[in-house]
Amino acid sequence: MNNVLSIILGGGAGTRLYPLTKTRAKPAVPLAGKHRLIDIPISNCINSNLLKIYVLTQFNSASLNQHISRSYNFSGFQQGFVEILAAQQTPENMNWFQGTADAVRQYLWLFDRAEADEYLILSGDHLYRMDYRDFIQHHRKTNADITLSVLPVDEKQASSFGLMKIDNTGRIIDFQEKPKGDDLKRMEVDTKTLGLSAQEAKMKPYIASMGIYLFKREVLIDLLKQQPDCTDFGKEIIPNAIKDLNIQAYLFNDYWEDIGTIEAFFNANLALAKQPNPSFSFYDKAAPIYTRARYLPPTKQLKCEVIQSMISEGCVLKDCYIENSVIGIRSRIDSGCTIKNVLLMGADYYQSDFENEGDCSLENIPIGIGSNTTIDHAIIDKNARIGCNVKIINKDNVSEAEKEDQGFYIRSNIITVVKDAVIPHDTVI
Repeated sequence: MNNVLSIILGGGAGTRLYPLTKTRAKPAVPLAGKHRLIDIPISNCINSNLLKIYVLTQFNSASLNQHISRSYNFSGFQQGFVEILAAQQTPENMNWFQGTADAVRQYLWLFDRAEADEYLILSGDHLYRMDYRDFIQHHRKTNADITLSVLPVDEKQASSFGLMKIDNTGRIIDFQEKPKGDDLKRMEVDTKTLGLSAQEAKMKPYIASMGIYLFKREVLIDLLKQQPDCTDFGKEIIPNAIKDLNIQAYLFNDYWEDIGTIEAFFNANLALAKQPNPSFSFYDKAAPIYTRARYLPPTKQLKCEVIQSMISEGCVLKDCYIENSVIGIRSRIDSGCTIKNVLLMGADYYQSDFENEGDCSLENIPIGIGSNTTIDHAIIDKNARIGCNVKIINKDNVSEAEKEDQGFYIRSNIITVVKDAVIPHDTVI
């Protein structure tokens, strides 16, 4: 695996995850109370013994830079690294990244110098656990020029992905990026050829790209240099190469979630707390998900009732009710609160008197959740200050709203309180 270079695409502006991406890059969005999205592909690489990792990013990269520099420091005796490569203007190229392929092309001069036989291209906003060594071995066994990791999907999901057809050897013979209508129907296949049962094949008659690509070194370099106007792997580079190159499909029939929207992100987080057998688990000693070590104290719970929830370290929870929620690091929840179906991201730092009860008579609202507050079906971003007797419940059942001046947005009926927002005492949302 020493000859494989991993390249993680940090994504664009993350507009579908706004306002969570208002001040941070999409891969830096907090996940599961204490992690960030970027920890998933980086951990998959480390667990697969792939230790040469670049992360390409363009928007709001300061917090992502900080997280990676503090989280992933290999010892001097290991030939490994995790480095950020931000978009930049040069005398030769004054443009920012124009797409996935263009992002890789702009740093091809650096990747070309690496001692690598293959380039593994990954996305930074997916939730899954995968041993890339099996993927790489399949690529080598089939002598593929390019290998795509794929999964079977149903018709409802299909139009959101790049879809393909394969022959009986697993070679991709057709590829369409996010087809609709009749074009979608034409991409329907018999997925029993992937090893699915007849029942599974009937439910999932499409083969979707996971946005995970493995290229032979010379193939990637040639494709990017020969097609200078092609900016995207899924829309242009791969469809254009199908006729002339051996492009193989590798089946990954396990949990995989594209968490690029507020709704998908919210549901994926809350699903982590489900028992028994959640779709994705952080409790796998053979393949841990790494993140920054913060050395926080244990969480303190005072007369709390907690049902089917995840509580991160460093919190103080007082006489409250928490159900089906994920509580992030350094969270403070005062007495009398009801927290249901909530992703509470916590805080970046402790305020003074963190352990004391907030004073509801004061206008200076501390970070955390004030007394007698009810929150249901919401995301509370970091460092938010929620006053006392507040109700964040979407009482009017609003589907979409932008109330940035009031500190919140609503997307797909989910209220998102923005980072550093202040919600005054007695507010009802």
